[in-house]
Amino acid sequence: MEQYDLMERVRQAYKEIVEVDRPEVWITLREEADVLAEAEALDPSLPLAGLLVAVKDNVDVAGLPTTAACPDFAYTPDASATAVARLVEQGALILGKTNLDQFATGLVGTRSPYGAVRCAWDPELVSGGSSSGSAVAVSLGIVDIGIGTDTAGSGRVPAAFHNLAGIKTTLGMVPTTGVVPACADYDCVTVLARDLDTAAAATRVMIGYDELDVRSRTWPADVTLAPARAPRLAVPRPEDLTALSPEYRDAFDRTVAALVSKGIDHAEVDISVLLDAATLLYDGAIVAGRYSAVGEFLATEPASADPTVARIVGGAAEPSAHRYVDDLATIAAGKRSAAQLLEGFDGLLLPTTTEHPTIAAVQADPLGINRCLGTFTNFCNLLDMAAVAVPGAPTAAGDPFGVMVVVPAFADQVAVDICARIVDADAPVLVDEGTEVLVVGAHLSGFPVHHQLDGARFTGYVQTSDAYRMVDLGTTPPKPGLVRHGDGLGAPIAGELYRMSAAALGTFLAGLPVPMGLTKIELADGRWVTGFCCAFDAAQNGEDITEFGGWRAYTAARRPNPAPLLQT
Repeated sequence: MEQYDLMERVRQAYKEIVEVDRPEVWITLREEADVLAEAEALDPSLPLAGLLVAVKDNVDVAGLPTTAACPDFAYTPDASATAVARLVEQGALILGKTNLDQFATGLVGTRSPYGAVRCAWDPELVSGGSSSGSAVAVSLGIVDIGIGTDTAGSGRVPAAFHNLAGIKTTLGMVPTTGVVPACADYDCVTVLARDLDTAAAATRVMIGYDELDVRSRTWPADVTLAPARAPRLAVPRPEDLTALSPEYRDAFDRTVAALVSKGIDHAEVDISVLLDAATLLYDGAIVAGRYSAVGEFLATEPASADPTVARIVGGAAEPSAHRYVDDLATIAAGKRSAAQLLEGFDGLLLPTTTEHPTIAAVQADPLGINRCLGTFTNFCNLLDMAAVAVPGAPTAAGDPFGVMVVVPAFADQVAVDICARIVDADAPVLVDEGTEVLVVGAHLSGFPVHHQLDGARFTGYVQTSDAYRMVDLGTTPPKPGLVRHGDGLGAPIAGELYRMSAAALGTFLAGLPVPMGLTKIELADGRWVTGFCCAFDAAQNGEDITEFGGWRAYTAARRPNPAPLLQT
């Protein structure tokens, strides 16, 4: 984006803020002139150049007050939260700080002295919380990226209400340095955007180890980089969906019914153990984490404290230590049960929330409705799972309805890929780890041992340089050997590239049969990648098939009536 366009985008955003007249969305808005100056000085080649960002006001932005929606709590940080700083380094422009359920305690968006944040498309409905202002700012088109937090669903519920994509990574992958804690062990910085690609781009930038965050994590050596070739999802039984409103139940059923057309298999499972675990966040001793975060402050009875939030946090001072220990044991058992539940599945598809209430209804029953909204979200962080929220089938009235794909820790890319299928979009790369491996024979898509690449990510069709010759080794199952002869002494050989995790690559190498091995292979575009080779003596005894230009063409030519093989 050119500088002129960047600056025009900023001007348009401030114009829209005035036109939409939603003052409750913002707690602190930066001066337009300051943002314009940053846009003018911005390097347009940066990956996030010119994308406008709204930051939930429990996340620090240097020089702007952090209130957590409680004016008496306000302080002005000298440094931005690590996640925010990384966005800015890559070209994002911060527009301001947004309203939230006070101290990120709530899923409704109404618990704030700065006003109840109204739904972007119907002002009588709640916006969803606690990342309410960020979601509405994105939905109204004012900003491209909304930064929120998610402890019990605070980044996913408002996404569902506004037809947005919301990414809640595995705990610790996005640092929480500079974030006012809600329940520190289970807090996660999240991204809201109008499309999955933008959400993934922002999240990818924010991910990374931070020495200042004691809960910071890195991708493991065995990180899964893609779902199975034919993904399979678990879905709840009808009896697990009783909390859904009739409109949402119908929309979820239609979303599930559409999975087959998207190449996704599914089967019903009993999720009652997950729903039981979800109750611990507010009904168990785990809620003591909220008291640890801001309980002593609220005990001083600040004038700007929200009564509902104060009641919830104040009640968290009561649980005994032994109850907390018992709940930790229950969570450990829940993690094991969740892992067993998802065996044989790539993820779990759930409705994000249960209904879309009015502001008036929430004010009449602030605790009961909030509790219901978190039915399917509360367990996720407790059990160390990741989730990606996207729009599902709209309701019969045409209103937004959201679903989420929930996966075990570190399977974030799998959730992104499946969600991309659900919304009929290209899958963006979230996890850029591992090593690219060239396959040229039996591991090609549609061939006998291609299944050994499950969990690897297809990255493209390529050709080798002209330094290679290919032979049929005459093995069972049939496979070729690739041998480097020297520049111009062979021909370009067709292959496929897959990105594999470090652990998967090691296992792959350890299982290779004689005479196969792995080495560096030169591609036609000049890159060198890891790929298959074979022992020289085996190649000498094989049939030279270089003239075919690849294993797929050779095997097709050998079949009496060749049929096209599966392509990825």
